[in-house]
Amino acid sequence: MVPCGSLQLAHRLPHEIRHSSKPYPFCHQTTDSIPRLFACSSSSTASTTISTTITLGGGGVRKRIRNRKLNPGEKDGIVEEMRFVAMRLRTTAPSASDVDEGADESAASTDATWFPTVEGFLHYLVDSKLVFHTLERIVEDSTDVAYVYFRRTGLERSGSLAKDLEWFQRQGHAIPQPSSPGISYASHLADLAEKSAPSFLCHFYNIYFAHVNGGCEISKQVCEKLLLERNLEFYNWEGDAHKLLRNVRENLNKLSEHWPRIEKNKCLREAAKSFKLSGQIVRLIIL
Repeated sequence: MVPCGSLQLAHRLPHEIRHSSKPYPFCHQTTDSIPRLFACSSSSTASTTISTTITLGGGGVRKRIRNRKLNPGEKDGIVEEMRFVAMRLRTTAPSASDVDEGADESAASTDATWFPTVEGFLHYLVDSKLVFHTLERIVEDSTDVAYVYFRRTGLERSGSLAKDLEWFQRQGHAIPQPSSPGISYASHLADLAEKSAPSFLCHFYNIYFAHVNGGCEISKQVCEKLLLERNLEFYNWEGDAHKLLRNVRENLNKLSEHWPRIEKNKCLREAAKSFKLSGQIVRLIIL
């Protein structure tokens, strides 16, 4: 478990959070069997080469053609491919532009400077509600048959967030309007849903994955530091959230078997973007 007061959370995206074997007091989920995020499930990441053999017309000599190499994790489905993308992001050195963009957060790299605020946490909850509501509305209202498999998964969060925000309002806190990170992400999701179901669904999975696997740790640290006396609905699920997430993962892998490679590659690029956009919303906590 990341100790209370740790600064690592302020600089980490949801997919980078380590987990404890102890249940979190602010969450109705235990993590006894949760692996570390993106831990390798295989001892080898070597790519596999696909080869085909064709016979030339007229009884000509057979010619062997070497096709592209498989992406890491490709044999196990699109979700495993996205996991390798996340692993590469963790080990890739930041560019100069990334350093500039993250300059403001660098000051929050010590225990003395990282501290959540109620105002920042409310911005985080409001922007998260906008993103989750956008996901749920799109899959529920769309006529695209691909989205049917992701309706009413049991992972939906917008209703729970609405209850939490109502509680904060009753405590006398002003509820802010959505801010730029949440608005930008919701707009990007709506645009993707019209253009590319595979790309949208990869965001769909990554958002829920990050929340299920990192949400309890965020809740624990924030609630302890802000002395909140509420077990937030945002971090509680009816049933086992990890089983619900596994159902989504299996449906996504099955559906992706019918996607052309070009769509899968777009999906992997969007996975990287998902981690960045989600991280911007998490950082609102320390406003």
